[in-house]
Amino acid sequence: MLRRPIGFDLGLRLPRADRYRYHTQCRDQMHCSATKREVSGMWALRRDNHSSRSRKCPSSRVFLSLSSARPTEITSASTPSHYALANRALIRVRSKQVALAVADVKESLQVQPSPIGYIAMAVALLGQGDGAGALRTFDLAFHDCQVHDIRFLLLLKAILVFESGNQQEAITRVEDLATRTGNVNDNDTTYLYTQVLGVMYMKKGHYGRGMQLIERAKNLAPKDMHCPSLQTISLIFGWSFSGPDIVSQQRLCETLYTEERTAEAVEILLNIIRTSDTIQGSKAIADWIANFTKKCATTLEDVDDEAFEYAGHDDGLSQHSTALSSSPSSPADLLIKWSRVRAAKRLWEDALQYANDAVKVDPTYPWGYEAKHIALHGAQRYDEAIDAFNSMLHAIEQSHDSAIRQLRKNYISPSEAIAVIDPIARGVLKSGPLVVIDVTTGCLCDSHERMRIFKADPLFKELVSSMTRKVRNERILRIVSSFFGYVMFSHAWQGNEPSFQDVKEAKSVWNLPDTSLNEKLRNFCRETCRLGHNWAWSDTCCIDKTASSTLNQSLTSMYKWYADSAATLVFLAGVAHPTKHGDLTRSFWMTRAWTLQELLAPKVIFFYDSEWKPYLANSETNHKESPEIMQEVADAIKIPHGSIATFSPDDLGVRVKLRLASTRNATVEEDVAYSLIGIFKSDIRPYYGEGADALGHLLEEIVARLGEVTVIACQTPYTPPSLEGEAMEEFITKLRDMLSRKAAIGIYNQIHSLPPARFATRRLYLPCIIFSVRKLGIQELREGNEKLYRARVSGLGNVGFTTTDDLPLNGPQKLIFAHPWIRHIQGPSSGTAWGGDLEFDTDSDSDVYVDAGSDEVAPPSPLDTVPAPHVDEYTRALQMIAHLRQPFNALLFEQQPNGEYKRVAAENEVVVSGFRTDITSLGKNIQAKVLEIL
Repeated sequence: MLRRPIGFDLGLRLPRADRYRYHTQCRDQMHCSATKREVSGMWALRRDNHSSRSRKCPSSRVFLSLSSARPTEITSASTPSHYALANRALIRVRSKQVALAVADVKESLQVQPSPIGYIAMAVALLGQGDGAGALRTFDLAFHDCQVHDIRFLLLLKAILVFESGNQQEAITRVEDLATRTGNVNDNDTTYLYTQVLGVMYMKKGHYGRGMQLIERAKNLAPKDMHCPSLQTISLIFGWSFSGPDIVSQQRLCETLYTEERTAEAVEILLNIIRTSDTIQGSKAIADWIANFTKKCATTLEDVDDEAFEYAGHDDGLSQHSTALSSSPSSPADLLIKWSRVRAAKRLWEDALQYANDAVKVDPTYPWGYEAKHIALHGAQRYDEAIDAFNSMLHAIEQSHDSAIRQLRKNYISPSEAIAVIDPIARGVLKSGPLVVIDVTTGCLCDSHERMRIFKADPLFKELVSSMTRKVRNERILRIVSSFFGYVMFSHAWQGNEPSFQDVKEAKSVWNLPDTSLNEKLRNFCRETCRLGHNWAWSDTCCIDKTASSTLNQSLTSMYKWYADSAATLVFLAGVAHPTKHGDLTRSFWMTRAWTLQELLAPKVIFFYDSEWKPYLANSETNHKESPEIMQEVADAIKIPHGSIATFSPDDLGVRVKLRLASTRNATVEEDVAYSLIGIFKSDIRPYYGEGADALGHLLEEIVARLGEVTVIACQTPYTPPSLEGEAMEEFITKLRDMLSRKAAIGIYNQIHSLPPARFATRRLYLPCIIFSVRKLGIQELREGNEKLYRARVSGLGNVGFTTTDDLPLNGPQKLIFAHPWIRHIQGPSSGTAWGGDLEFDTDSDSDVYVDAGSDEVAPPSPLDTVPAPHVDEYTRALQMIAHLRQPFNALLFEQQPNGEYKRVAAENEVVVSGFRTDITSLGKNIQAKVLEIL
């Protein structure tokens, strides 16, 4: 929509015939030639008569054209006399006929008060030196104006304030008007204010700022370059808005330089370079610019050298910076220098303007493009910055200067930077979830879509733009990992949760139907967004469970995904708000199989109640750093809270992990095993349909990989008192007198030759030393069907134990006690003192040695790392026999009809006192064999 020029509605316009007659009359009688030069435009002030209340002004328009006119009496049949008198008064003020002008205005106001009359009187009073009176009189113009003329009157008053000597106040007034106009995007009015500000700054002596504004106004000017409001201002105040030509600007530079105002002269010089289209075609102008640049070089040494210390992006300034001293030798160098000064002060738009000017002056000069790249990068216009850097590289490659061409090898092109970023980004994506939710759009995104989003993001473009001189893999990895950081969801399934197919069909989680379970998912996404993350993962909808390969990969990778997540959010659906201590450990979530790894694996975790409020109102940035919450969990699961906070699969032994798992339930039988894959670092392949065999496969894999038989024990193996050093030497000395070398080595070889434990065909093949039960009886009946049995056992003597199992008391005994802890008694096979078996130490159970609420773990025995002295095989055999005679945790098995064995009385620990047979007959009574365990 075309806008009506502001300020053009204060006066009225004459018919064409009267305009011509009036124009001729004025032209013939005007004697002041200066007026012709200074006031070469048209002026009109108009006031419309919109109602019967506004009949002070006729519905015609006064039009005054001034070129070489002289004031005279104006008569016209259709011209209102009070307008004609006010117009003539303005002309007389310009002609220094102030007294006559005042008389005209008084007569005009007597005929009829009007805005133009008060304006003319204010200008006349200012001409008499009465600035205060002029301002008071001008205010009367507001009483009879239209609402849409107020802005123009405010502008005119600001100019009057400027002319009265209060220049800074006037500039502030106009800048305020311009700011208000900028908020409504009115380009015509912005042009008017910018022109006025440019002239004000020029008149004040701030030439650099003034020239910038005038040049900016050129870009905002109307297409026909016609602005009646500026013509009105020109008539009233005699201001010219045509701007100085290049010759005038050159003279202004020379004058300022002579007056030792070199910095201002340089600003005008830069404006000439920036705005002139004739530099390349005019040798005279080009020579003057070069000479004036050199003349100003000494003064320019004081230019702020912080430009050369600028390190606002990856590479700082170019190698050309060393050559571009504080005495620039060419206009392009000068512009680049000033661009970098602005860049050092983070004045990016100013820096860009100077850089663009440098490119304009010499398009073949690489460093102008580099300065442009720095400015655009700082302004976060990364696409343009990358283009500018490519242009710089092209200019270097095409340079006629071989020294400049040699510099190309020191730079990395954007395409080369992308080639480095790509594999790092893809590696990060490969280690994370297959599919995540974009919490902004709610869409499911695979790795290809996330890569596309990354490359469209300003973060990627900033990375490419900043990597110009060298590759910084650590920074790339840090930025990429941060961008792709994801939040995992941990919750107990509650029924018909939204599936992968549901979200795909709806296109977004935000489009899912309004159900409580869909809202749970959306709340998770909202909280993820609130925490500052872009990606979210939920096991309900981020796994396509119809694709077996995808499902298997997700199940085997899930522990790592939780461990590598930016955070894990735990939703406790059944925990009411407000929460109290103990609600977490009593929650349904704490009973589920999958949530064990979801508790242990993450480094950062947040617990929420049913209203998505932080558990215990704890607003810490990580609930694993909350002593109160971690102590509650530690007390419940009986492991140190330090181990929970910084959990690693290697921190806990096999039996502790199995004990933790045994307290949790799964809806699907196989999940009991599959939920432990990550905690055990297992590589079994999930196969739904195998039922209880899944746990057997897991245990089989653990035994095969670790050779660890403790998986069959619910209790920790009994740890006897240490038998090392002098105690061992004393024991061995006694054994030497009682057991021959041949007998000792024979016993050692019999035990040492046992194969490692293994799983096969759903059986555990357990190497152990067995002791047959000769007689069994019940010694005491206890509460709850528990019985105290007393057994006579070969090699062990009498053994007592309790169990609720009903064991056979009559007939041939098929019960045996087994000592499966072979590695505990074998001692070193080579090189390390007994007790230094790293794998056994890894699987030891820390909760036996420390309180669950303590972070202190018993330090390893010094013997663990002490190199073992060389011992002969006889001594080594005696050491093993010495350990065999120590107390141990025995397992009780019952032989089945087909020869296999089944464990019985497994609920309680059975500690026996060790081998009690006469040492001399030890070789005959010891039995070492592999049991096939069901």
